[in-house]
Amino acid sequence: MIYFASDFHLGLDARLSSAEREMQIVRWLDQISSDATVVCIVGDIFDFWFEYKYVVPKGYFRFLTKVADLTAQGIEVHFFLGNHDMWMFDYFKKELGVQIHSDHILRSFGGKTFFIGHGDGYGPGDYTYKVIKKIFRNRICQFLFGWLHPNLGIPLASMLSKKSRQSSKEEYRYLGDDKEWLFQYAQSELEKNPEIDYFIFGHRHLCISRSINEKSTYVNLGEWLYNNSYARFNGQELEILFFEHPDGQVFGAE
Repeated sequence: MIYFASDFHLGLDARLSSAEREMQIVRWLDQISSDATVVCIVGDIFDFWFEYKYVVPKGYFRFLTKVADLTAQGIEVHFFLGNHDMWMFDYFKKELGVQIHSDHILRSFGGKTFFIGHGDGYGPGDYTYKVIKKIFRNRICQFLFGWLHPNLGIPLASMLSKKSRQSSKEEYRYLGDDKEWLFQYAQSELEKNPEIDYFIFGHRHLCISRSINEKSTYVNLGEWLYNNSYARFNGQELEILFFEHPDGQVFGAE
């Protein structure tokens, strides 16, 4: 089985505290470990993450230990950088054996082609963020930030991370094919590569499954702040599921 999830935002309290949600995620990882061959966590694992040369943010021990257990069992684990944890470098690769992706990838599972990426900065509009993303991904900017003492740098960046997340009345409803920017992006990418079967994104914080055409499907994985949604591919078809949340809802489905 191939599993996909995104937007854990560990470090941020929501329906549950961050510590309680971490344990919930650990229970989910423990459950899927019985049949998982690949686990893709598609961005914003943490609400903020920055790796200094000799220091990483404290906490998340139980989650990290469980991920290490998965890789020790021979399960492939992939971390995709999101807009809240884009400053993830090689710590997880060296310590946990996970594969880190700074951009989207194309991957084949069961004869199906998957386009997988967090989704931040994709599609039309949002030009301000696209500029900010280039600055934050700049090696010189990362080097300069690394000179801030962790006692200053981590609280400062965490504060900015929380301020960047402003509530929107549109956040938890499907906006329509003409306004869902990641759906539009998937349509445009499909024109370049019509062989893609599934587009898998996070970032949107809304669990969405929407057919693009007779062959291809756009999927947004939603989030774990409130809905605990994830996707599972059994080699033939992909389904959206909810962990410890029986009232979860998929939007955009026909």
